[in-house]
Amino acid sequence: MKVELLAPAGDLERLKIAFTYGADAVYLGGNLFGLRANAVNFTLEEIKEGVIYAHNLNKKVYVTVNIVLHDKELDLLDDYLKSLSEIGVDAIIISDLGIIPVAKKYNLDVHISTQQSTLNKEAIKFYQKLGVTRVVLAREASKEEIEDNIKTGMEIEIFIHGAMCASYSGRCVLSNYLTNRDANRGGCSQICRWDFDLIGDGKLVKGEKNFTFCSKDLMLLKHINEIIDMNVTSLKIEGRMRSIYYIATVISIYRKVIDEYCNNKDNYTYNINYEKVLTRCANRDCYVQFFDGNYGSDCNYYNERIEISNQDFLGLVLDYDEDNKMLTIEQRNYFKIGDIVEFLTPTNIGIPFTIKKMYDLDGNSLDVARHPKQIIKIPCEINLSKNSMMRVKILGWQKQFFIVLFCSIKKSRWNYVKYKRSFYDRKWFRRNKKRIRLFKIRKETRGNYCSTRSKSLGWFIRKCWIRCCSKWTSTSWSKN
Repeated sequence: MKVELLAPAGDLERLKIAFTYGADAVYLGGNLFGLRANAVNFTLEEIKEGVIYAHNLNKKVYVTVNIVLHDKELDLLDDYLKSLSEIGVDAIIISDLGIIPVAKKYNLDVHISTQQSTLNKEAIKFYQKLGVTRVVLAREASKEEIEDNIKTGMEIEIFIHGAMCASYSGRCVLSNYLTNRDANRGGCSQICRWDFDLIGDGKLVKGEKNFTFCSKDLMLLKHINEIIDMNVTSLKIEGRMRSIYYIATVISIYRKVIDEYCNNKDNYTYNINYEKVLTRCANRDCYVQFFDGNYGSDCNYYNERIEISNQDFLGLVLDYDEDNKMLTIEQRNYFKIGDIVEFLTPTNIGIPFTIKKMYDLDGNSLDVARHPKQIIKIPCEINLSKNSMMRVKILGWQKQFFIVLFCSIKKSRWNYVKYKRSFYDRKWFRRNKKRIRLFKIRKETRGNYCSTRSKSLGWFIRKCWIRCCSKWTSTSWSKN
């Protein structure tokens, strides 16, 4: 049995991107009864378009109907499920068992959401009696528990990548109490990721940094071979509110690992460089979480900010003119002539390229692309497919180190802004800028002295060295 790679789709664009980069199925939310009320979500017309698109590719679409229902919503539910049945969705994902009789009325396949926190065989047997076709196990399930539940014969789906929750399988009421937004009805304000002060005896504890309840993201990339051998039916990626760049990168890597193992099980070796690729689209650290049964302090964040802005994604390929050897790119982040970039395609995770010329739609030469979603023409000998993505090419740690050091000592007063993307972790700069004044050059000098208020230049060099060594340990991973 071929394992299914299941991807999130926040809108039609992301649905098409998911299928382009290797997903076998997608899950999406309509305008009603979903747990992503703040997402764009799909109208019924858009769901129909997505289903037609998927079925033409012989792929599937599942719709989330996974909120906790109130009595007053049952009549509306009936009409909604009838419409989904007529559209031809492949299944609905639910957490409220009261939806099952209505779904069966319209011959809809039912998948039990992770919100039900299913961890044991007896629960699965109960769902089997109700006519459920698939169960999404709780994200807290260990390897042993997954293996035991598969023995029931039920289709088993598990999360392999994405955000975790401070509460059991996401059933949280913190948002309800503090912001009056119901997390179990799609309104979660993600309070677990807020900063909190530590209070003792009614007073702020001095010397303590802000605290969060937030878990690191889940990543089971290195365990994919074990999971496939368990005969898990579907491997699920979280992220209906994530960007197209995130979706394309994550799906392409998992697709590559799945295919590499399935096509050559006897000689399969895990390539750790794939993890480095995944770090380029994530804004939080990742961990295996509960899978290995050793959940501990390493799974969570403590006393630190966790969101890291990512500007790797530079542009989306709209078209390639083979006759004129010209790329049409929709700009997504700043880039300029001379930049060394690379292209992520459905079949290749890193094709290097140097931007030598670029033009606007009127044929005018450009030095930089700075306007959001500007359409740009770039001469290119590489025949790239539509929806390929241009991103920053990460240099080796040696180059990263010397670029940063050079900018701090030789360049103008705040010139690091120009190069900060090359160093990748902009948040590190922002966190330290006020305290150490790293790049403030004294006017009376000739550009060879870096003034720091409380730290020495040697300290700064050591920080650059440590940061670069910890982030970038290879110069060739993007070519793999």
